[in-house]
Amino acid sequence: MRCRHQVSRINAADGGNAFRRVRLHHFRDFVVIFSARINKRAVNQAITSAIGGALAASSGADFLCYVTPAEHLRLPDVRDVHEGIVAARIAAHAGDIAKGIPGARERDARMSDARRRMDWEDQFSLAIDPVRPRKVFESAPPENEGTCTMCGKMCAVRTVNKIMDGLVIDLDNE
Repeated sequence: MRCRHQVSRINAADGGNAFRRVRLHHFRDFVVIFSARINKRAVNQAITSAIGGALAASSGADFLCYVTPAEHLRLPDVRDVHEGIVAARIAAHAGDIAKGIPGARERDARMSDARRRMDWEDQFSLAIDPVRPRKVFESAPPENEGTCTMCGKMCAVRTVNKIMDGLVIDLDNE
């Protein structure tokens, strides 16, 4: 993959000029640090940085640095670092997809198929962070097989799967 899924913890005050510097460096191994200047709420820096990182990666950045939710609030702990790394990896992956890197969408296609089949184990194994989705799922497992706890019998995926199997759907009598 062109945009490496490696991240580095480097502090710098001037990440807002990322796009200008990418163009100046002619897309040669460019590191993006603090890639977005969206400071609407504390603890969202990892997310806003990932948004900017995805844009920078799609524009040619080769290396994204992670930002933790604890940024400018306190020293990050292990969980903060983990969340920052996951957000940066998602950003790098989005950049790869936007650039049309061969193979970048394959894992997403497999995840989509696992979701269609409601195959939880495949979904966990394909996730960038397989531990967290498993914990979330196990905290409230679905009552009915082939659904999730959010939708239950109203699950669109479940309904489409039943229709594709030739079954008649009657939500009132289920």
